[in-house]
Order: sequence, then structure tokens, then C-alpha cells
Amino acid sequence: MENRFSRIRSAKDITISAVLFAAGVACIVVPASVPVNIVGYTLAIVGLVLFFVMKTAFKDAETGETLKKTEKYFPASKSESVLKALSTDPQNIDLNEENKGNGLKVDTYYSTKTGHVYTQLFEYIPYRYEPCSPIYSYDISKAGKLIR
Repeated sequence: MENRFSRIRSAKDITISAVLFAAGVACIVVPASVPVNIVGYTLAIVGLVLFFVMKTAFKDAETGETLKKTEKYFPASKSESVLKALSTDPQNIDLNEENKGNGLKVDTYYSTKTGHVYTQLFEYIPYRYEPCSPIYSYDISKAGKLIR
């Protein structure tokens, strides 16, 4: 699933880094005391670093749409029930067991603009999560429980 969805910069990421950089440059340009200039340089550097590092959105390689990601963790003992809920109706997934273990991970990529939701179940194998289901595609109204 990670190969299909690649990290990209969202508009929010670009806005945050641009505002920090602009505030830093404004503090540097304004004739003021040395501490204000130091704050300006710090803000400008943080803005630049965030621009190059922060990538919170995902892009689908097949459709080209921009998506957000949520992750939910379940105990390994719930593998069958989670897999059955994902394959039939994702609204039936039992969220009472969420965060009671980390043997299973459900990655959900969604777009509120297009209404598409993509989900895949991963199982923890020492040191990494391996996919144990195909990628399921739903309408956002059917998978609302997974994106909260």
C-alpha cells in the first residue's frame, strides 16, 4: 500500500512554512534589537526546514488524487473480525478494541473532496507491518467509522 500512495506536501504544510519564513524575514528586516533578529533568523530557518521536511498528505499513484491518512491499531487476536468487517461492511468494525494492542494496523486513506476511501489491513511481523489483505475501496459514506 505504501508503494501506491506517496507522501506529498499539502497546502496546509506549505502555508505553515511560508508564514514562518515570512515572519522570520520580517523580524530580520525590521530595524530592531539583536534578540529580535535572532528570533527572525530562527523563524526563517524553521520555516525552511519545515518546507523541506513536512509532508502530511498522500497522492494516489493510480488516480492522482490527494488523500489524508488515518491509522487504527487492534490486537492480533481480532484479525478475523477486522478482516471480515473490512471485506464486507466497514461500518461493522468494532472500535471498542482499538488501541488495545498493536498486532494489527488498519491504514485508511481518504479524500473528502472526491469521497473515495482506500483501506488495507497490516499484520505486525517483528520490526515492520506486512500487508495481510488487499486494498479495499469504499465510498466515504460507507466507511465513515474508519476516518474518525
